[in-house]
Amino acid sequence: MTPPSSDGLARKTRSLRRRSEKKPGGQLGHRGETLRLVALPDDVVEHRPVLCSSCQSPLSAAAPVLLRERRQVHELPAVRLQVTEHQALHMRCLACQAVTAAAFPAEVPSRVQYGPRLRALAVYLVEQQLVPYGRVRELFGDLLGADLSVGTLVEWVGQAAIALEPVEASIKAALSQAPVLHSDETGIRQAGRLAWIHVASTKQLTHYGVHPQRGAAATSAIGILPDFRGVSVHDGWKPYRSHTSCRHALCNIHHLRELTFLEEQYQQTWAKDLKELLREMKAATDHARATGAVQLPRAERDQFVARYEKLLATGLAANPPPLRLPHHPGRQKQSPARNLLERLWLGQGEVLAFLDDLAIPFDNNQAERDLRMLKVQQKVSGCFRSTRGGTAFARIRGYLSSLGKQGVKRLAALESLFTSPLLYPSFG
Repeated sequence: MTPPSSDGLARKTRSLRRRSEKKPGGQLGHRGETLRLVALPDDVVEHRPVLCSSCQSPLSAAAPVLLRERRQVHELPAVRLQVTEHQALHMRCLACQAVTAAAFPAEVPSRVQYGPRLRALAVYLVEQQLVPYGRVRELFGDLLGADLSVGTLVEWVGQAAIALEPVEASIKAALSQAPVLHSDETGIRQAGRLAWIHVASTKQLTHYGVHPQRGAAATSAIGILPDFRGVSVHDGWKPYRSHTSCRHALCNIHHLRELTFLEEQYQQTWAKDLKELLREMKAATDHARATGAVQLPRAERDQFVARYEKLLATGLAANPPPLRLPHHPGRQKQSPARNLLERLWLGQGEVLAFLDDLAIPFDNNQAERDLRMLKVQQKVSGCFRSTRGGTAFARIRGYLSSLGKQGVKRLAALESLFTSPLLYPSFG
């Protein structure tokens, strides 16, 4: 499914974003940031005057220092690769004359290799910062003098993906047990064909799965939704409903965009009123959630539902079903307004799920945010040339997304993939 900015209505409507009254730039009361002196600099360079500025007499080292005026320069150190040589000593036993050789560390398997920190940086640039392989190779050559091949970079990404197999399995298991799960999908190009990346996520964890298909066959093969028993939040796409072990909640941002279209293109007054009602509901639930409540007061909730049903009844009356023509059997084509009204009426429980349980969000923005950078990857780096590359990207990116949500330093975590122990995200 495409993100909200281009979600396939095939009609142009105004953005749902409301213009702020604030002026551009820093706001009143905003705490600015400035570069400050540090207490313990790494290096100190003294600049002594040679001659007295008054009488031109030489100033010897014995002249008293009355004041030290400080200025500091924050600069990168000279960047170069540090080469560490490991030597395994072969030693002869004085007792029996046998020769024993020391073992090399596990991270030194061959005569010459790059270390885990450099490998982690390469994977970080490719998978987190979405820098194409060729440009990472160019960066390492210009910055470090390291003559890496694209094949070496691809190999490191593959090694990271293999190391993350057990982590991915744990993330999927944790998501299957989540109380609320966000789901979405978007198209990509892989091995010259159209494929789909499916996301399942929460505020703490993210999983991406690549599959040639978009529908229920893909979500079943990925294996999270078939075992899910919580609330599945999505955009209403029909294949998600094939998973019947869970409850469903619909993204109301999609409904707001469709209502905006009906208001602007068809002058449907009820659509404007319903849009404002949904926003009022969201504001009420946000306020209740901020106060620590788990649900709205019953009277307030029932009043919202009554207004919702009244507006739908008004809309249905203004948009009757099409007349059945005698020579056209089957269902007759309905107007966009009628189609939306029927979905909102028949799916009322899923549309207003956020009203009954404050743990359920108003929208599916979590999944759409998690997919957004994948679209950036496609624009910057293009397609995945192989299924192996797409699978590796999805696995590593899901790992990095999960760590980022939990405030973990991702570069250090990637380094653990080439050493031990492997750093897992929190599943609590």
